[in-house]
Amino acid sequence: MQSRSVKPHRRSWKLYFQENWQMYLMLLIPIAFVIIFKYAAYPGLRIAFMNYKPAKGYSGSEYVGFQIFEKIFRDKDFLRALKNSLVFNFLDLLVGFPVPIILALLLNELRFQRFKKLSQTILYLPHFLSWVIIASVALNLFKPQTGLVNILLMNAGWIDEGIPFLTEKWHWATSYLLIGVWQNMGWGSIIYLAAITGISPDLYEAATIDGAGRLRKIWNVTLPCIRGTMVTLLIMNLGRVMGSNFERLDSFGNVQVKEFQYQLAIYVYEKGLSGGNFSRATAVGLFQSLVGLILVLASDRASKALGEDGLL
Repeated sequence: MQSRSVKPHRRSWKLYFQENWQMYLMLLIPIAFVIIFKYAAYPGLRIAFMNYKPAKGYSGSEYVGFQIFEKIFRDKDFLRALKNSLVFNFLDLLVGFPVPIILALLLNELRFQRFKKLSQTILYLPHFLSWVIIASVALNLFKPQTGLVNILLMNAGWIDEGIPFLTEKWHWATSYLLIGVWQNMGWGSIIYLAAITGISPDLYEAATIDGAGRLRKIWNVTLPCIRGTMVTLLIMNLGRVMGSNFERLDSFGNVQVKEFQYQLAIYVYEKGLSGGNFSRATAVGLFQSLVGLILVLASDRASKALGEDGLL
């Protein structure tokens, strides 16, 4: 008798949907959010090429081409905001990118599960706090004369007078960057921990047989296995170097640090939204998005040239 090949049973998508409808229902909210606030907003980008007046609408507003962009690029305030945004975002990336990797490696080495879970919870918590809350706590902790940090440092004899952590521009820049790293490092480590758990235990067993210690296993096994994840997240972070967080900047802002605090988010609010100049605000946002897209595509091509899978 001639044997017949048995085809694998394929489940109907309707049956699969009936069994897992709860998961699809949960997906509706984020999908709707993306569609409404990302894709549905695309037609509004034409405002960047118009002298847009809300009362006249799209049809009644004058089309001016690239005049809005020309005015923006000649604006000294825009150039100052662009410079500050690039400098602080690149420093944020330089300082903040390795920290979640190091944190994930440290958490992965913990052997006491209760302590590990407690540490993870404490480190993840800042990500869910508003910048307003973080800034209010930081401002009270780092006050030059009455802040807890300065009081402890002066009582220990390490300093003679209070350090202006958030009231002098250079100290503010350092504090601003470090607080941002602290707020994001726990959340960023989740992805790396997930990638580490996917590494085959056989690789570690082989390294143990070869006499490798913990540091050697991390260097020769863990880091090479999560390199693809590191490259992917680096490319995604490069796409955000033109952005800036208004809530974060506004919460930590004051007159003494205006020179460094003035970034693109502040510029868009002051020169665009607060004055009703929606064309300028849209043009700056479009410029940020285009530069971010170019950086993502360029970094993806560079990663592929170096032998990585890339993002796209």
